[in-house]
Amino acid sequence: MLSKRSISFFALISILVVSFLFAGCVPGSSPNQFTTSGTVTYIDLEGGFYGIIGDNQENYDPINLPDEFQQEGLRITFTAKYRDDLASIHMWGRIIEILQIQAIDNNNQG
Repeated sequence: MLSKRSISFFALISILVVSFLFAGCVPGSSPNQFTTSGTVTYIDLEGGFYGIIGDNQENYDPINLPDEFQQEGLRITFTAKYRDDLASIHMWGRIIEILQIQAIDNNNQG
């Protein structure tokens, strides 16, 4: 038979373990998610598609770039998540899913 003290200790340890497991689970945040700026560019490969060259010189292959942002040379800022679970025929850039996107207004830059 377990003593009352052993049961209390087991319960405390169980609560601590569950707390640590859920400590990193914050809705809306993910190590897979990032925000950056870049330039939309037309890539004339595999039938042609629009990609993004990030300001960090990384190439991004968005799976859901909205039509209104498919403009050569358009400067954008965006939040996306890496989609390493997908493959593409494009063979250009890292596949991403755009979560938020906004055009950068070049007229207001000094």
